[in-house]
Amino acid sequence: MGQPMNRSMLISVFFAALSLVACDKPTVVNVPAAPAASAAVPGPAGPQGPTGIQGNQGATGNTGNKGEAGKAGEAASPPKSQPPAK
Repeated sequence: MGQPMNRSMLISVFFAALSLVACDKPTVVNVPAAPAASAAVPGPAGPQGPTGIQGNQGATGNTGNKGEAGKAGEAASPPKSQPPAK
């Protein structure tokens, strides 16, 4: 009873290997054409062109939030006298 299963596995492995070998295609390498014999050589650079126009000024960014009012100060006290130097 084990024979038909073994044969079917062997046959399917054989066909899988055969199908992979049959689908192999050779790689084609395209060789670029030779460059033209009369290639143009660029000449010297020309004079500098005129300066362009000034661009527009950008938008002003966020100026921030207004701060809170400060704490009221205390009345100034007279300066303390310094002890005499020895």
